[in-house]
Amino acid sequence: MRIVLTLLISFTLLTTGCSWVKFPSVHKVEIKQGNIVDQEMIDKLLPGMTKSQVQFVLGTPLIADTFDQQRWDYYYSRLSPEGVTTEERVTIYFDAEGNLTRMTGDYLPTAAVPEER
Repeated sequence: MRIVLTLLISFTLLTTGCSWVKFPSVHKVEIKQGNIVDQEMIDKLLPGMTKSQVQFVLGTPLIADTFDQQRWDYYYSRLSPEGVTTEERVTIYFDAEGNLTRMTGDYLPTAAVPEER
C-alpha cells in the first residue's frame, strides 16, 4: 500500500510539471482590449466633422494625447485562446478648429461606388 501511494504521489508531481500533458478541462479565454473599429464605422466619417461627431461614430479614443489635441488614436488588440495576436490601429487628425482633416491606419474610408441600375 505504501509503494502504491508513493508511486501515485510521484506520478502526480512529475506530470503536473510537464508541458506536454494537456488537460481537457483547462479553458483559455479570448482577451480583447481597446476600441473595436470596423470599416463600416470609418466609412461614416467625413472630412470636416467635429470632434463630438467623430466621437459619436467611433466612441471615446483610447489615446487622446494631452500635448497634441489634434490627434486621437484608436487601438484594438485581440489575443485568441491559441495565442494568436491581432492588432488594429486608426489615427484621426483634426485641424485647429477641431474638424476632421485626415486619418491613417488599418482602416481607411472607401470611395463611394455608384450603384448600377
